[in-house]
Amino acid sequence: MLDPYNRHITYLRISVTDRCNLRCRYCMPEEGVDLMAHEDILRFEEIEQLVKLSVDNGVTKIRLTGGEPLVRKGIVELVEMIARIPGVEDLSMTTNGILLDKYASDLKKAGLKRVNISLDTMDAEKYNYITRGGDINKVFKGIDVAQKVGLEPVKINCVVRNSSDEPDALAVKEFCEANNLSIRYIHQMNLEDGTFSKVDGGDGGNCASCNRLRLTADGSFKPCLFNELGYNIKEFGQEKAFQMAIKNKPLAGTRNKSGRFNQIGG
Repeated sequence: MLDPYNRHITYLRISVTDRCNLRCRYCMPEEGVDLMAHEDILRFEEIEQLVKLSVDNGVTKIRLTGGEPLVRKGIVELVEMIARIPGVEDLSMTTNGILLDKYASDLKKAGLKRVNISLDTMDAEKYNYITRGGDINKVFKGIDVAQKVGLEPVKINCVVRNSSDEPDALAVKEFCEANNLSIRYIHQMNLEDGTFSKVDGGDGGNCASCNRLRLTADGSFKPCLFNELGYNIKEFGQEKAFQMAIKNKPLAGTRNKSGRFNQIGG
């Protein structure tokens, strides 16, 4: 399906929860954030219906995000529901990796094809500081298990402040090269200021060729991460919300003063 600028919309990123088991400094303020009410979060059956609707309109690629998707109860069941929908060619997940060793095997059996794992440093103390309490060894274990069960290619998302030549980024790159991992450098973004750039090693951030929509955990189709537009299925209905998101997809991102990464899925 084409948006107003003749971009084929083939990619849907689904935030399955706004909850997370980390509190990364560039994602959440220290005091925390207001979380969605549980009754507002989409049920699995609703997500399944929305994926079917999206596939019927040309979407072939689905990525599950959060918050942290692995904290959503029953996430393996949801993966299985989506994987069996005809027309879903690529089903992936972005995760912080903390719980991945527990779920990787079942996710693979359910139909998940691959994972992106967040890792910004190789220093355990610095990782603990950045994530406000995270254990980097759990991430390493998650990466190892993901590779063993075949969730490949395993891609590493490395957030950088200024460039991929920073010491932490270089250390992550060395780790990836030694362990047959792909790496993507994501410049630290700011929704309110509209600070973003093209992902180094990926397709994100390139507005001219953007082919994606986002679905928030409470049911809003968003045409752009760096824009406040959103069309909730509870207000507009599923089909109309989807169509409006594509119809009103902007040429380029600007800023988003009302959204948060944990709600939209980064």
